[in-house]
Amino acid sequence: MSITQLPSPAVAAVVAQGLTKRFGTTEALRGVDFEIERGKVLGLLGPNGAGKTTAVRILCTLLKPDAGRAFIDGIDVLADPRRARARIGLTGQFAAVEERLTGFENLQHVGRLFHLRTSEARRRARELLEQFDLVDAADRVARTYSGGMRRRLDIAMSLIGRPSVLFLDEPTTGLDPRSRLGMWDVIDELGRAGTTTLLTTQYLDEADRLADQIVVIDQGTAIARGTADELKRRVGGDLVDVVLADPADGRRAVELLTPRACGQGKVVLGTTTVTVPVDGFAGVVPAVVRDLDQAGIQVVDVGTRRSTLDDVFFALTGRPAQEADDEPSDDHPEAPTSAPETKVEAG
Repeated sequence: MSITQLPSPAVAAVVAQGLTKRFGTTEALRGVDFEIERGKVLGLLGPNGAGKTTAVRILCTLLKPDAGRAFIDGIDVLADPRRARARIGLTGQFAAVEERLTGFENLQHVGRLFHLRTSEARRRARELLEQFDLVDAADRVARTYSGGMRRRLDIAMSLIGRPSVLFLDEPTTGLDPRSRLGMWDVIDELGRAGTTTLLTTQYLDEADRLADQIVVIDQGTAIARGTADELKRRVGGDLVDVVLADPADGRRAVELLTPRACGQGKVVLGTTTVTVPVDGFAGVVPAVVRDLDQAGIQVVDVGTRRSTLDDVFFALTGRPAQEADDEPSDDHPEAPTSAPETKVEAG
């Protein structure tokens, strides 16, 4: 399905249609479209400043778009924000945890704000502490929690009201590698349980691992959509890496090997390596070596590998994801910087 051919709002759990948002002279969103099928995980992938957080804030009723429409479970977010809020949970980029309360108290407090009876709030808190492996830390104040524990508690707080749609805005940012892997397991479990989830991330391996569908967003525009494998196939599912003896031969090697590139992929020149996207490896390596040998270009090594989403991002935007990550954040001063309101206002 193309980006512009969306199902009706009644079919998908989340629908964004032509979302546009400006902050002064900055266009944070420029007509963004996407949808999430019920029970699926959508990865909204892009660098800092791409517009991911702005899109989430609009869908969570924290920000009004300049143009476009958004629906949660068929509810028009702009026309009926209160009903929409009752359907969603949000974990923002920074944990909305009260550090002076224990883990149990944080959860119970949010439950009461959702108008649960005290007994129900306590029961729900205990359920989530067990689900997120926080039972042993239930009576510790949250300021003693590690980064990974705080993020797990934060997501648990988002689930107090049993939302039908969960928004995770860069949930692993700032975590150490071990905590990040642990958070991946949590998100995997939510997906297996059928929770409709929108995950924003600037980490390509994260989207590859967790998302059923991926929308790549760059400079406020959705530039590609599909599964990880579909996106990789757009630029050639297979890659041949050629290490050159002399870096000065790089540009000439690119010209020679460009006719062998498949799909929308382009031959990429690194410091000493030339990467060629190909459609299958059969007979390609000998042909590449022969082309270069006939041109008098000496090769040190040749290797093959499957393409990654890093390769996809480069092919789509013309620059590496690491370079794109250095762009300014889309956390504009005019927009809210955190969103605990979504967790505590049930309707």
